Amino acid sequence: MQNSITERLQSALADLKAKQQYRQLPNLQHDGRYVVSAGKALLNIASNDYLGLGGDIELQTEFLNQIEQLSTTHTPKMSATSSRLLTGNDIQLEALESELQSWYQSAMEKQDLSNTKSVLVLNSGYHANLGILPALTALPVKTLILADKLVHASIIDGMRLSQSKLVTYRRYRHNDYGHLAKFIEQADETVERIIIVTESIFSMDGDRADLPELVQLKSRDARIELYVDEAHAIGILGDTGLGLAEETHTLADIDYLVGTFGKAFASVGAYIMCDDIFKQWLINAMRPLIFSTALPPINHAWTRFILARMPKLTDQRAHLAQLSTMLSQAIDPQHRVTSAVQDISYNSPIVPYILGDNARTLAKAQQLQAAGFYALPIRPPTVPANTARIRLVMNAKLTNEDCERLIQQL
Repeated sequence: MQNSITERLQSALADLKAKQQYRQLPNLQHDGRYVVSAGKALLNIASNDYLGLGGDIELQTEFLNQIEQLSTTHTPKMSATSSRLLTGNDIQLEALESELQSWYQSAMEKQDLSNTKSVLVLNSGYHANLGILPALTALPVKTLILADKLVHASIIDGMRLSQSKLVTYRRYRHNDYGHLAKFIEQADETVERIIIVTESIFSMDGDRADLPELVQLKSRDARIELYVDEAHAIGILGDTGLGLAEETHTLADIDYLVGTFGKAFASVGAYIMCDDIFKQWLINAMRPLIFSTALPPINHAWTRFILARMPKLTDQRAHLAQLSTMLSQAIDPQHRVTSAVQDISYNSPIVPYILGDNARTLAKAQQLQAAGFYALPIRPPTVPANTARIRLVMNAKLTNEDCERLIQQL
């Protein structure tokens, strides 16, 4: 049997190679704006480090100097060694949650909005999306989950784990709110709860959800709750970097606001902002939280260090928007994502260059790498069939000249 399984795996891997969908781990070194691959320094345009903080040596040195000046008893530990419900609930973690809540509250006050949210920090965006929906739907309540067709794999896995006799899910066409409205209208009267799930910035297409439109839909039916994953918007959108919800003044209307630290924050971890009663329920019912060792306190200390600076990074956000707009407007319409919002100049730093065919996409990635850009091919099943692409990602450390050179290569 073992030989049979091995042979089948070899055959399946060979099939992936034939379809040019085979994945392998790259051997990389990082050097500021660059990655070193096969001994060659390439400008990094594939990372989610949107503000360029991950390669900022001065910032890292400042943080380490602060840590070095702390007394031994106050130096953050290198490991939590257990889950938060045991001994992993360090003071750094509690301070981070408090500061995130203050960030949210400050943004609300600036917009004359009144709502109070609690914050729960989690180990990663994948942990968050994998565990939140199954926990929220654990009560014996007939629930319908309606998710955008292009939500992240972690959300899809969370929905699958939620499915039961009382919980079903359907996926509406990407950003098609007429289609979503039909699903809501078709919901049986016995459905007590409808949870709409979307990303705010979609990770592969780089386009935006229409949060005000979703809030309007929510206002028409008291059963609706809104779950928004801001992973790719946190740090880069909004006056203080609190995401698309801050930019569109919809913070008060979103029931479950999820964000991550592994992208613009250049750290690790995630969080959810929600009503306190839901936070307490997640603590009691969310399996990835209950059964995972908490992140090291030193990581939370770094996240706090970045968070203290995040509202002030307006120049970096403005430069990022300018670069991203320059690049997206230079791409020929045949290579663009058609769903991107056309009546705004800036969608996000994620600028897909659609080629469709796997072989063409691989060849284009190799051409860009030969020209000094670390650009990567994204192929099915990560994206829908026949939409293979180069996922071009801007970051605030790039210059206008870098962007112009990239455009010449495209």
